[in-house]
Amino acid sequence: MASAFAFQAKACSNLDSPFMERLMQACATMPWPEGAIRDRIFGWPGDITPAGQSVPLRLAGALHALHLQGHDTLAAVYPPHEPSEEDLWQAICTTLVTDADHIDHWLNSAPQTNEVRRSVTLIAVGHWLVDRFGLPMRTSELGASAGLNLNWHRYGMVAGDGHFGSSDPVLTLRPDWSGPLPPASVPKVVAQGGVDLNPLDPHKDALRLQSYLWPDQPHRLELTQAAIAAADTKVAKGDAVDWLKGRLPHVAGQLHLIYSTVAWQYFPAEKQREGTALIAEAGSNATESTPLAWFGMENDGSGRGAALTLRLWPGDLFFDLGRADFHGRWVNWAPEKRDQHS
Repeated sequence: MASAFAFQAKACSNLDSPFMERLMQACATMPWPEGAIRDRIFGWPGDITPAGQSVPLRLAGALHALHLQGHDTLAAVYPPHEPSEEDLWQAICTTLVTDADHIDHWLNSAPQTNEVRRSVTLIAVGHWLVDRFGLPMRTSELGASAGLNLNWHRYGMVAGDGHFGSSDPVLTLRPDWSGPLPPASVPKVVAQGGVDLNPLDPHKDALRLQSYLWPDQPHRLELTQAAIAAADTKVAKGDAVDWLKGRLPHVAGQLHLIYSTVAWQYFPAEKQREGTALIAEAGSNATESTPLAWFGMENDGSGRGAALTLRLWPGDLFFDLGRADFHGRWVNWAPEKRDQHS
């Protein structure tokens, strides 16, 4: 348990959240108060790390949800305040006891952040694809959560000295950009859909979506609130691969973009194999007037941030597009065609 919280503390530090680093480190090292929450977390079955059931972030989300609702005890120690380690931990201990029922309920669900800033990679690949094919596109997002990134084409992005995405954006993203800028051609999305095993309603579940953001990163909260206000596409509930089967037939004059952002990596191996085969089969029938693109922003374990990969039909072409921060803070855009076996 201590190792899981310490690991999460380091991850939060790497993602520019000093408060979350302090909170997670306190959970790893300080004595917990007796009670239902300590018993449940200390006795949690299975993998509680970020690679498993992410129990540290479940707890952090439960506490942040209370804070967002005006919890007096937490208000005194959460940002912008900078309490001592002892005062912070005392407030947490008090809350673990007084609000055990709320925290216990919140612990039942895995975090679903639906990080809006990941749309910077979708905006970039959208520009790249429309420059190549000159076609309107329909999109299918696998592991869409609340569907906030279904609206990537309605967001704006400032990179270098250029503005990309919508000319009238509902929100604007500003990543640290390196590499060539995307082409100027603006993508047009004519239809969109997404699927998740446990989809959230962006309006009914707004508190849950915001709770998994970090208290000392108010800019993320502002972006998420803007995305929630603009959300208008319901995410389907179901298995991603089963759902995708009905969306694979080609539509003349449209490019079909299938994508995931930090989601495909969590699919069971057999589902990954099945999905890959289905997409490749559909791609084998693609033409220049019905192209198919499969984009992923996923952890490949081989470097800083997530790998940006694109598989494209007709031709079954493979492209490495660079890398991006898991929260979309930076993009290293470096599109390069590669041999499919490399």
